[in-house]
Formats: sequence, structure tokens, C-alpha cells
Amino acid sequence: MPRRRLALVGPAFVAAIAYVDPGNFATNFSAGADYGYLLLWVIVLANVMAMFVQGLSAKLGLATGLSLPQNCRREYPRRVVLGLWGQAELVAMATDLAEIVGGAIALHLLFGVDLFVGGLITGAWAFVLLALQAPGDRRFIRAVTTYLGLIVFAFLLLLLSAEIDGSDAAGGLVPRLDDTGSLVLAAGILGATVMPHAIYLHSALVTETTDARTLPEKRKALRAQRIDVTTAMSLAGLVNVAMLLVAAALFAGTSLGDNSLEGAFEGFGAFSTASLLFALALLLSGFASSSVGTYAGQVIMHGFLRRRIPLFLRRALTMAPALVVLALGVDPTQALVISQVVLSFGIPFALVPLLLLTRRRDVMGELVNRRGTTVVAVLVTVVILALNAVLLLLLLF
Repeated sequence: MPRRRLALVGPAFVAAIAYVDPGNFATNFSAGADYGYLLLWVIVLANVMAMFVQGLSAKLGLATGLSLPQNCRREYPRRVVLGLWGQAELVAMATDLAEIVGGAIALHLLFGVDLFVGGLITGAWAFVLLALQAPGDRRFIRAVTTYLGLIVFAFLLLLLSAEIDGSDAAGGLVPRLDDTGSLVLAAGILGATVMPHAIYLHSALVTETTDARTLPEKRKALRAQRIDVTTAMSLAGLVNVAMLLVAAALFAGTSLGDNSLEGAFEGFGAFSTASLLFALALLLSGFASSSVGTYAGQVIMHGFLRRRIPLFLRRALTMAPALVVLALGVDPTQALVISQVVLSFGIPFALVPLLLLTRRRDVMGELVNRRGTTVVAVLVTVVILALNAVLLLLLLF
């Protein structure tokens, strides 16, 4: 790849961390332990949709030079913008809950650290990472990419050590659900994969790392971003698939794993090589995704409201729900799964504006969506909305 094009690569790897955060660990391991390979198709479908959505987000940033929240503030009435901002902040809190709780669980498994203290350490590490390296800086991108690479490596080793039933795994690619529990987990997987805050963040990262002004420069940058998105999302998808395959192979139909991350650690064999790889990957995920989530929160507030608050205050606000959960002794894995369902309901509020904006020539110029792209975007949106509607009805009635 030419050096100039290589310089445009990186934002998708930062966004991809959101796709392998502790929420993914919780939903994927719960799905594998409870239903075997049944929900493998959900992971594959969600990852394909995520790849498409992140590509649209990057294209919006390239075409307009503005993030998705900034475009919303420019194009929509103030009441709509305030509503979008309010739900985005709730989504940011749900995101941080998963990341802080996941890091706390990992520290507890590895070093016996109290969960509440582990939550504080995870939040502090994210703050240090952001404070030392400006988010748009290439050093930050390299650091987060390194975390992603280590997580991929850990799960490849775990996958190689597990005895995967090839025919059963192939059967898991056939779309079907068993019961309400599998539907809830499917929604959780979707929320953990197509992350609302990653949609907001990617559009901002592209504007900070790419200086493309003319149409030829933008087209070249768009080609590079497609490579960036395809590579990063493929790696994230590989990790998610590996999580479910490992959980299904080791824990389905047994008492091992007991539907919790702590149970999975014990199921691997406490402090065996496999369990240490699992806990280390979870720790890296919590640390990296927490810093990325905090930065996404800054993008959301600045974009929708044109306001910035001190990074420490932003960190404290979004950490609060997670620390409350840990202090109250709520089951951490269950809290992770619920947070991912909340994220699933937040997806349309990011995806619908993205669809509406990228189909407008007055916003996108020559990079406006082709008709086929818009049709696919509509289908993705309809699938997500339909899944959320069915899930809501089942939970209420």
C-alpha cells in the first residue's frame, strides 16, 4: 500500500475496539454457553452490518469535514438535536458501564482486586491514556491498534486450543431463534456489535486524521477508508466469532461457564494458560474501549451542543453508573448484557440520521450515496428497528 494511502488508515481500528469491548465478551460467551452455536449467524450478520455502517460514517466525515453530531446540529431543528444528544449521553453511559465493569472483572480475576476498586483503576487508566496522547494523534491510534492486535492474538490462541464441532458451527450460520432468551441475547449481540458511539466517533476521527479537500483527494481517502474499515472490522468480527465458538465448544451443555465471565475464567481452569489469555484479553478490552468511549463522549457533546467539558469531569460522569452497579453488588455479567440491550435501542438514533444525511447531495456532494447503497442502508435500519420492536414487546408483555 502506498505510504500516502497508509497514512489515511487508522480511524477504523480505533472504532473497532468498540466492537470487542467487554459487552461483546458477556453477550458472546453467554450466547455460546446457553445456546451453543445457535447465534453464530447473529454475530456474522451484525459484523457485516457494522462494516457497512462504519463505512458510511467515514464517508460522511470525509465528504463534509464534520462529524455526525456536527452535521445533525447543522441540519436539524434544535429540539431534535437536543433529543439526539440526550439519548446519546445515555448510550455513552451504557457503553462505559460495560467497559468499566469488564475491566474491573478482569482485574479481579487476575489479581484479586475488589470490583469497585477495579472499576476505579480501569477508569483512571483510560484517563491517563487520553491525557498523554491526544485522541486524533497517530500515537493514540497506534496504541489502540496495538491493544486490538493483542486481543486478536489471544483469541486466536484460545480458538486453536478448543475442539470446535465444524458441522454444528456451520449449522449456527442458519438464521433461527429458540426462545425469548435467545432473542434477548441476539439483541444484545447486535447492540454490542453495531455500537452507536462508534458511529459518532468514526466520523470525527476521519476529519481529524485526513486532510482531503479536493474531490480527487476525497475519493482517494475514501478508498483508503474502505480498506481501513474492511480490515479493522474483519479482525473485530474474527474475535467475536472466536468468542462464541470457544464458549460453545467448552461450556454449552455443561455447568462450566455458568453464564458469567467469572464462570468462564473458572471453566477454562483458573490460572491455566487459557484462563490467563481470556482474562488478559478482557483487561485489554476494558482499558482500550474505556478510553475510546470517553473520547466518543467528547465528540457527542461537542458535536451536538458545541460544548466541551474537562476530560476528568466527562470521565467521572460516565463512570458513575458503572461504579454504582459495582458498589451495589449487582451481578456484573448480567449488567453487561443488559447494557448491550440498551445500546441496541440506541442504534437507530445514530443510524437514521446517518442514512438521511448520506443520501442528500446537498450534504455529501459527489460522495452522495448511490441508490443501491441507500437501499442497503434502509434494509439494515429496518432489521434493527424490527428486532428492537419485537424485543420490546416481549419484555413488556
